[in-house]
Amino acid sequence: MSRKKNLSVYVVALLLFLSGVGYLVWSGLTESSVYFLNVAEAKAAAPDKLLSARLFGTVASRGLESYAGGRGVSFLLEDKDNASLTIPIRYSGVVPDTFKPGAEVIVEGGMSDQGCFAATTLMTKCPSKYQKENRKN
Repeated sequence: MSRKKNLSVYVVALLLFLSGVGYLVWSGLTESSVYFLNVAEAKAAAPDKLLSARLFGTVASRGLESYAGGRGVSFLLEDKDNASLTIPIRYSGVVPDTFKPGAEVIVEGGMSDQGCFAATTLMTKCPSKYQKENRKN
């Protein structure tokens, strides 16, 4: 009789543990899920998908404006495959040194009511000069 009682306690404890871990995984995934889109996909997406999104593309040569004091920038993010598709980006923060027209960037944030993407994060892709060269040794 005591063996069955001990087994049922272990089963209940295991179920409670697994349900707790499952809840933590589920809540972590739903809270931090962010859509990762290129410019063409973002322009075609429903507005509710752009409330929290990560976009990637190329910095357009036109429409680039630095904020006074050097903290922040406004620019057009153009689609890598179709340069005629652009989204205006507004970023307030430290701008990476490698940020320039033609640079590939990733911005994270959300679409504002004015139709501009308000970025909270701005990352540039490392230039190819930092990549390891193929060597024949």
